[in-house]
Amino acid sequence: MNPAALSLEQAPPISVPLRFFLTAPVFGATAALLLIIFGGDALTSRWAPVTLAVTHLLTLGFLAMVMVGAVQQLLPVLVGSPVPRAKWVSRIMHPLLTLGIASLVAGLAGGGTGLMYGAIALLGSGFLVFVAVTASSLLRARSGHFTVTAMALSILALTITVALGLYLALGYTGAIPMARQYTDLHLGWGFIGWVVLLLAGVAYQVVPMFQITPDYPRPLMRFLTPGLFVLLGVWSLGRAMAMVPDVIATVAAGLIAGGVLLFALATVCVQVRRKRRLPDVTLDFWRLAMASLAAVVLTWAVGLTLDKLPGLLLGVLFIVGFAMSAVNGMLYKIVPFLVWLHLNNQRQIAGLSLVGVPNMRKIIPEPAMRWQFRVQAGALVLLMAAAVWPVLTSPAGLLLLLSMVWLGWNLLGALRLYRRTLRA
Repeated sequence: MNPAALSLEQAPPISVPLRFFLTAPVFGATAALLLIIFGGDALTSRWAPVTLAVTHLLTLGFLAMVMVGAVQQLLPVLVGSPVPRAKWVSRIMHPLLTLGIASLVAGLAGGGTGLMYGAIALLGSGFLVFVAVTASSLLRARSGHFTVTAMALSILALTITVALGLYLALGYTGAIPMARQYTDLHLGWGFIGWVVLLLAGVAYQVVPMFQITPDYPRPLMRFLTPGLFVLLGVWSLGRAMAMVPDVIATVAAGLIAGGVLLFALATVCVQVRRKRRLPDVTLDFWRLAMASLAAVVLTWAVGLTLDKLPGLLLGVLFIVGFAMSAVNGMLYKIVPFLVWLHLNNQRQIAGLSLVGVPNMRKIIPEPAMRWQFRVQAGALVLLMAAAVWPVLTSPAGLLLLLSMVWLGWNLLGALRLYRRTLRA
């Protein structure tokens, strides 16, 4: 990755991604509070109302919020194609998604059909805007990097995920029969299609740039994300419509697991060869994420062999272990970079020297990030144990709450420093 190829002058206003980044820990903390309040009842069954509420608070409230904000920042910088009217688009999307997630969670927890109808309308509108502007930007992309393909496929996967999710939500209103047979498709396209494909595509550029590593192997960047997308399609045809034999769908699922494991191993390999040997907490977040992703694949394989898939444990490993850890690590690189970039731009516009712009490593203090990482890792360990022994759910929720509050405080500290330096 060549940093000189970044289109820094096209970056949107800092408020565009930050409003999403700062909202994410609030939803994460709310999920933790539910774990504390309901205790073991929150991890007894994947179909329990409180379990569904916690799951969507973490997947939509935390992960999707950060990823939507990050895409709006990365499209102009990495891809060279800014979102049209980014400030106004973000002002429209943010309240739609925020209110939609709150309505969905309340509806899943037993709040009534009115809340579910509201969630369908709000989330459907918010994601429609996001998909439309993102697709428009990708079609105009000047970059030929493999990240563009990965992002395009992840947005298509998100569209499928949202469509399935809205259909499932209609079942909760009574408007149509409950269609739980599509839940695994919803999870597959959301977890692998949206989360893994987008994180992999972004990692192709962000990991070498920020962590000073060699590039990912070119064949992997070329074939991994398109291959996973096609295999997801084959698996879906077998899973939902019996349009392909079961054995082919099973082979597709195995190849998907192999591709995911390959991405985790490739990431660790390039990180081991990093050129900078200074301690970096964001590297620890990524190592935890890749270890969790590998554990997801191995746990799935063992469960398949024993004909007993530990669904809750797989969910904890993927959502909290892999996705939240990787996103948390990215936030600690993206937010300091944004603060430095926009302060730098403002001083240049004012004709001032760059003296006074804080170093990126000082925008969020290393000890604060390090301690939050330790708390997050502890929360993951306890949540994994709670998936087996639900009595540990409340202590796990307490650690997750502390981690989310700490993350939010660190991000707010970066914003306060930005405003204080801007005034000075």
